[in-house]
Amino acid sequence: MSEDSEEEDYSDRSISDDDELDEDSFMKFVSDDIHPCTLLAADSVGDPFFPRTTQILLEYQLGRWVPRLRGPRDLYGVSSSGPLSPTRWPYHCEVIDEKVQHIEWTPFVPEPVYVPTGMEIEPVYPNSKEETVVYLAEDAYKEPCFVYSRVGGNRTSLKQPVDNCDNTLVFEARFESGNLQKVVKVADHEYELTVRPDLFTNKHTQWYYFQVTNTQAEIVYRFTIVNFTKPASLYNRGMKPLFYSEKEAKTHNIGWQRIGDQIKYYKNNLGQDGRHFFSLTWTFQFPHSQDTCYFAHCYPYTYSNLQEYLSGINSDPVRSKFCKIRVLCHTLARNMVYVLTITTPLKTSDSKRKAVILTARVHPGETNSSWIMKGFLDYILGDSSDARLLRDTFIFKVVPMLNPDGVIVGNYRCSLAGRDLNRNYTSLLKESFPSVWYTRNMINRLMEKREVILYCDLHGHSRKQNIFMYGCDGSSRSKTKGLYLQQRIFPLMLSKNCPNIFSFSACKFNVQKSKEGTGRVVMWKMGIRNSFTLEATFCGSTLGNKRGTHFGTKDLESMGYHFCDSLLDYCDPDRSKYYQCLKELEEMEKHMSSERVSDNTDASLVEISLDVESSSRGSDSSESNDTQTYLLKVTSQARNKKKYLKTKRERNAILANCQNNTQEVYGKEHLLQRHEESNSDGNDPRIDAPDVYVAHCFRRPLPSQGVVKIPGQRFYPRKSWSRVTSPIEKQSKKMLIFPKQEDWHELDR
Repeated sequence: MSEDSEEEDYSDRSISDDDELDEDSFMKFVSDDIHPCTLLAADSVGDPFFPRTTQILLEYQLGRWVPRLRGPRDLYGVSSSGPLSPTRWPYHCEVIDEKVQHIEWTPFVPEPVYVPTGMEIEPVYPNSKEETVVYLAEDAYKEPCFVYSRVGGNRTSLKQPVDNCDNTLVFEARFESGNLQKVVKVADHEYELTVRPDLFTNKHTQWYYFQVTNTQAEIVYRFTIVNFTKPASLYNRGMKPLFYSEKEAKTHNIGWQRIGDQIKYYKNNLGQDGRHFFSLTWTFQFPHSQDTCYFAHCYPYTYSNLQEYLSGINSDPVRSKFCKIRVLCHTLARNMVYVLTITTPLKTSDSKRKAVILTARVHPGETNSSWIMKGFLDYILGDSSDARLLRDTFIFKVVPMLNPDGVIVGNYRCSLAGRDLNRNYTSLLKESFPSVWYTRNMINRLMEKREVILYCDLHGHSRKQNIFMYGCDGSSRSKTKGLYLQQRIFPLMLSKNCPNIFSFSACKFNVQKSKEGTGRVVMWKMGIRNSFTLEATFCGSTLGNKRGTHFGTKDLESMGYHFCDSLLDYCDPDRSKYYQCLKELEEMEKHMSSERVSDNTDASLVEISLDVESSSRGSDSSESNDTQTYLLKVTSQARNKKKYLKTKRERNAILANCQNNTQEVYGKEHLLQRHEESNSDGNDPRIDAPDVYVAHCFRRPLPSQGVVKIPGQRFYPRKSWSRVTSPIEKQSKKMLIFPKQEDWHELDR
């Protein structure tokens, strides 16, 4: 450009001070078609008078354009404009373009569990390799470990499933949270299925979720999944697979439902290298021909479902005021891990507010934990008086999905690091386990500012029925009774508020060495006394009027409400409920103390059964509950409390003494009754020894189980510690109190 032209350009841009902000002057550089606009970025104006930047905004006010700086970006927030970030997959994963969506639906009546007839067959397919392969997913092991991710995964053209056979079902699982590795057609209407292990591992085959098309109505199909690895399963206790029909959803507004006949879970002959595999088989008739259907292990809840839910909160002008959504960190695949801060906005710095922490979905296949989390968020973000009181009293830190990578690719237990995140809370490898590292760091910084009154990690359980909790108990009996019973109060209150779905007798309070890397134990060691894992069965309930039925999504969501309800009861100004639970726990303790296993132990068999977790391969726990393993643990605990080692003969004598004393205490009639109850539920007919022992203590009627709680009517006037007289009608109060150390010592006097 010549100097003359430069001078001409500058002369064109010279504007007097008087008319610098006049509308006519700005209109020289702004075309007429933007007159109606009220906000304009400076770089959108095609004149060199304005710097080419997006940080200067032109706002049309009172007939003139006023420049101002754009506000700073919220780097850790969720954008309220436009969609959230797309999901990212490992680069080798094939992903279809179709977005799978399901409607929410609640059955009109509870769905009963399957009752075995004894006529179920156990299909075995020794020659399946010679049959027709109708579906084969892309090899997931091109790389030994995770390398990098892409939006949409593999960009090459997708291989289409076999669809040229007139009567062959067409399978598909290359969508979010889908899991199916291979399908072999072994007969006209019979299919052998293989589920994919967690990526970059060779195990954890439990979660399945796949699509079936080209269906024919009124034909009995048989499906058999042949590579499960767990010896025990809830399918042996009456659990049914889940089924979804798009035609049923469109015509009758029916969503996921429990289906199947001839259901059988059994050991097959496919074991290799000393490994044993188990099969799940069922028969089913599709309701419609040429329908698009889905089968799943549990109600799916994907990462996209969470993003849509959070986007709805963020765009709500009311809920967004007291629920701030931020990005806690990014995963290995660069997906976002969100953290929610829920509380009434603080006018000043208030360090007196206690904090409550909830996390979920560290194991991606445990989708029932996301439905409990959804119920909790629906209630705590609602407009009820109790929800407002909770927000006024507490600061809630919520991480609704700790393992989005695993959720996206359809893993059951691991992240893309090929490891169980719930065993790595003590790890210093921030790059390998970012979500749990940043969660622990966030909680640690929070504890420096305020007290954390409760931590709860939500899980699903693949072997046990009902909903229950695991806690931590590091105090010995020589310490104060209050410290020993403290962690049991909140679970006991929870069992009273929802006695049909929550089992206190199934709760365990112990810290095993194999669980020292779990969130529950790590947070307890950091100083959070009430540190729990909430376990929800994949099946249903054996309690009250829910006995013998499956849990639906509304049952799981109701657990979120009951959690809030129990939190209010736990901090109620009137301590009558608190004292009632404490008194019942003291009676249980006295009962157990009066029945010592032997002179060589200072803890009863019943007492130890309360503390021994039943798992190391399940969610937070999953070890076998057989009697032999249980008694070996009992003697191991007893031996550790002695200063000398026992001989094998002495240990065998203690085992025999334990068994004899226990049978004398509880009697044969009680064992037979327990045995009949077990058979009536469709459970394994073998008696589960720990449950038998615990049942005697906890299956007494609880005074408050028949009381129907009315939300909004809860709080009593504050009473003195020496005497508590509770009125029948509850009156709401604007304050809550918290159990303190000195309060527990007061109870021991």
